[in-house]
Amino acid sequence: MQHQDPMSLTFAALADPTRRAILDRLRHGEASVAELAVPFDMTVRAVSKHIGVLEAAGLVTRGRDAQRRPSQIRAEPLAGIDAWLDDYRALWNSRFDRLDARLTRLQTGGDNDA
Repeated sequence: MQHQDPMSLTFAALADPTRRAILDRLRHGEASVAELAVPFDMTVRAVSKHIGVLEAAGLVTRGRDAQRRPSQIRAEPLAGIDAWLDDYRALWNSRFDRLDARLTRLQTGGDNDA
């Protein structure tokens, strides 16, 4: 198996809607596999496999609480993606600022480029 960089693992884990839903649930606190499986039309084993993918990507950790192994979200990999997206956010903000300026000029009759 070829080694993937952490960001690729994170994006691959986030590509699945079930895994994103699991992360959404874990934002509200830790949960066992059985608890996480409740809203899905799949077996506990299938949900456990999804949690394994999230764990391999570093997005989830599993603890030990007596007989339970609750999963908890880890936000650090998401912070890396957020930092990577900053440049794209700046690009879009710049484009929106130019569009806003152009619309303002159109509204005030100051745009002769139309």
